[in-house]
Amino acid sequence: MDILDEFDVKIIKELEKDGRIAYSTIATNLKISNTMVHQRINRLFEQGIITGIKPILNEKLIGYDWASFTGITLNKDSDSERIIEALKEIPEITECYFVTGSYTLYLKITAKNHEHMRKILYEKVDNIPGIAKTDSMVELGCAFKRNISL
Repeated sequence: MDILDEFDVKIIKELEKDGRIAYSTIATNLKISNTMVHQRINRLFEQGIITGIKPILNEKLIGYDWASFTGITLNKDSDSERIIEALKEIPEITECYFVTGSYTLYLKITAKNHEHMRKILYEKVDNIPGIAKTDSMVELGCAFKRNISL
């Protein structure tokens, strides 16, 4: 059994277009009841399918012109949870993934300029006990970014 039916998908697509859309507008657009929209959205939140509705910032327009993708090698992979908690304390780290291959973790770091990036990497990330090394690639621009297609 599929977890999402056609109405769930249509409601999610409406929210993707505009996360501020009124539930009554979704109901009108989809020709369903307001109650159904409320119940469906509440269920999608309860199931963890929708995890939040928040703004998507254009980092460059608010002064964050640099970004890197940084692979982290740990001294011991068993320290990963402690290291992740330390990484969460660095606000410029916007994403953190477990990965296979040469690294244990892969980060996206956003910075105002190259000096800010250097300070984040050398003074914050590299000073976390248990990090053996980092390897960064500078982001030159985002070709596209999207949710998975439903």
